[in-house]
Amino acid sequence: MGNARSTESPIRMKLSRSLRTDSPLISYGIALASTALASAVVAALRAMVPNTHASMLYILAVLLTAVLSGRGPAVVAAVLAFLAFDYLFVEPRYSITVADPAEWLSLFIFLVTALVTGQLAANLRRTAAEAMRREWEASLLFEVVRNLQNPDFNGALESIAELLRRAFTVDGVILLVSLQPGDKPLRVVSGDVEDVDGMLESGVSTVLREASLPGEKTVLGRWVRVIGPVADRSRQRTCSRYQVPLSAGDQRLGWLVLISRQERQFTPEESRLLLGIVTQLASALERERLRAKAMEAEILRRTNELKTALLNAVSHDLRTPLASILAAAESLLQPDVQWTPEEQRELLETIVTEARRLDLLVEGLLDVSRIEAGRLRLDLRSISVQELVDSALQRLKARLAQHRVVVEVDPSLPPVLVDPEKMEQVLLNILDNAVKYSPPGTTIRVRATMRGQRVALLIEDEGPGIPVQEIPRLFKPFVRLPSDGGHRPGSGLGLAIARELVLAHGGEIRAENRREGGARFTLLLPVASSVPAEVTEAR
Repeated sequence: MGNARSTESPIRMKLSRSLRTDSPLISYGIALASTALASAVVAALRAMVPNTHASMLYILAVLLTAVLSGRGPAVVAAVLAFLAFDYLFVEPRYSITVADPAEWLSLFIFLVTALVTGQLAANLRRTAAEAMRREWEASLLFEVVRNLQNPDFNGALESIAELLRRAFTVDGVILLVSLQPGDKPLRVVSGDVEDVDGMLESGVSTVLREASLPGEKTVLGRWVRVIGPVADRSRQRTCSRYQVPLSAGDQRLGWLVLISRQERQFTPEESRLLLGIVTQLASALERERLRAKAMEAEILRRTNELKTALLNAVSHDLRTPLASILAAAESLLQPDVQWTPEEQRELLETIVTEARRLDLLVEGLLDVSRIEAGRLRLDLRSISVQELVDSALQRLKARLAQHRVVVEVDPSLPPVLVDPEKMEQVLLNILDNAVKYSPPGTTIRVRATMRGQRVALLIEDEGPGIPVQEIPRLFKPFVRLPSDGGHRPGSGLGLAIARELVLAHGGEIRAENRREGGARFTLLLPVASSVPAEVTEAR
């Protein structure tokens, strides 16, 4: 709204004064007054200054009239100055006749000089006024275009409606736009149009209340009187309406309606300016409509991608552990096979391992739904970093069997205030990712140090690292990095869940490649005494 006010600048006010407020009475009154003033000054100086020099004061009077009132009053001032000088100061005085014929030449030169001077000054005034008007138009168009750059399209329309109301000095502006066919139109109002709305809703104009934006068969592009039907004609209300369609090609995108409670007509310059603004509005509406369509198509495409990825993840990652569990259970139930205690234990461990893997996947899917729904609750407790790391490594003991695990945790680290179960889930997801992407026999290192006011927990592997172009989208759902053998097994949810859980704790998570080779994931967790209040309240 502040932008709208800035356009009604001194330029606009000067333009109004110079082009509209000077009535003929005032303009020609200035011509008469300036001539009278010049006559008084010449009379006072007559004893000291010759007539030929004193007559220059009349030229100043004509010049002043031309600057203030324009060409017509300047011509009148020149003629009045000619007559006044001849009548009052040329011998014989108080007579139009001239005693010395040479004086006629002086008077004629004086008259021509006054007329030419007045004409030049009037032309300069008109040129200055035209330049001022064009500057104001350019300023107004710039403000309209600048507001249309606003990402908040509704806010941009509100600013433009206020801008137009002030710029064209009308009582109200109504913008009615529809970005999608069949949608309820967006209605933006500036100014007091309550009474006008009553008249428009009474049936005189339907354009402001029809959702489908039909082409109303009314006169467009000129002021039309609207009469409110009231039983008592003495109380009948009227207003003027200037209605312009906003169209792009054959498509009707909306309407711009200007409301004035007084009789009003636009000058050709105002009509041309309004046409330029309407063109800009229509183009912006068309761009917004195309952007909305493109966004809708992109959302649909991404939804389909996510659905496909989820189905692929569920079909593979649920079926694999279920198949292992069923195979082990059916083997134990075979009556004709005698299993040794070691074989039975191995089959049972398979069932437990795959069941935990299945539980991890289901818990991950549930975490995604909780995070998206904003229902994630944290049970924050003070816990040492060593305890968190040991718990996660113990749960992944079987998965880490083919790797060398090195743990380097500074014993002097302060405890962190986290939800142990959720933070353990973060570590499990990152460690599981390291196992999948690093060859057997390589080292997985877990380190913890202080970094500023936070605890830095680093998990490093000796795998192939992360493709640089994949790092920005690494923590997005269902993203699985390619490897030499194609995509690794997994749902692509682990790192996305880890990121959301870390952020919920008020921490940070980063991924990068190590110089020595492999990937490094860094968790930055606030210590118990520095956890933000909003995170603590999540308990």
